[in-house]
Amino acid sequence: MPAAPSVRFGVIGVNHYHIFGQVGCLLDAGAELAAVDFTGGQPNLVTEFRSTYPQAREVRERAEILEDESLQLVLAAAVPCDRAPLGVEVMRHGKDYMTDKGGFTSLGQLAEARAVQAETGRIYSICFSERFENRATVKAGELVQAGAIGRVIQTLGLGPHRLNAPQRPDWFFVKEKYGGVLADIASHQVDQFLFFTGADKAEVSASQVANFHHPEYPELEDFGDIVLNTDGATGYIRVDWFTPDGLEVWGDGRLFILGTDGTIELRKYVDIQGRPGADHLFLADHKGVHHIDCGDVPLPYGGQLIRDVLDRTETAMPQAHCFLASQLCLDAQAKARRLGHLAG
Repeated sequence: MPAAPSVRFGVIGVNHYHIFGQVGCLLDAGAELAAVDFTGGQPNLVTEFRSTYPQAREVRERAEILEDESLQLVLAAAVPCDRAPLGVEVMRHGKDYMTDKGGFTSLGQLAEARAVQAETGRIYSICFSERFENRATVKAGELVQAGAIGRVIQTLGLGPHRLNAPQRPDWFFVKEKYGGVLADIASHQVDQFLFFTGADKAEVSASQVANFHHPEYPELEDFGDIVLNTDGATGYIRVDWFTPDGLEVWGDGRLFILGTDGTIELRKYVDIQGRPGADHLFLADHKGVHHIDCGDVPLPYGGQLIRDVLDRTETAMPQAHCFLASQLCLDAQAKARRLGHLAG
């Protein structure tokens, strides 16, 4: 019996640890990693990539990947300001593209990518890892779609991160390169707001950014929040770089989903009340309170994206959703009130 068709992909831009999750989700679904361009990559990540994926042929320049007709898909975890221009280049070469979040650092980049995507019909996908690579979030999506908590009327997403400033590359502290805290890490929570509410349009009601505690890095935004609204739901998002060193994980990421008939809380990476491991889901409905360990929930994104590449469908993430989530992040970033050491 012949093997099921899959895709061959290349990697350009190894500048963020997210690349390992991106590659892993495709390999787990049967795709083939064929080539990698390490030009401009972060040295420690390049070393780890080489040892983790020795099967990837190293090329001397990105053109070898872009012009390779045997490759259908290109992955990137480049410096944030370079992700969108690379995606445009990939699509113009007739290939589909998956980048890590945030997918854009300016509204101009988004407008160009939208135009090229419409022109070429290629896929521009952002791997929102806090949804696609988190089993509790996948399970919450299944429960919401099954009507477990009724109609979703509000989401509250919290995205704390540990700064680890001495280990960060120089671009991390340059606003033009990383795009701002709302354009970057808040993209996860904006994506989840749209997904769980089912909204195909929304607006930013208010947003703030701040540098409250790191004046030595004047372009760093160490705090940000957003209020979102649709006709039938609201959302609140808070992201920051204040995870304390005593916490065993990089951040106590949480999502609260309010429905007309119940609530869901996700403790994605740690349960500080003492349950071991990650992927904890708490469901409260009219029958009681339930704890669900989601450690065995399958992650569908990689397999869905492969089918989308082969079938020209949009099962992993609708293209309109990808662009709307990005637009809301950039709108929030542009209109944000500036506080702390950013004020004035």
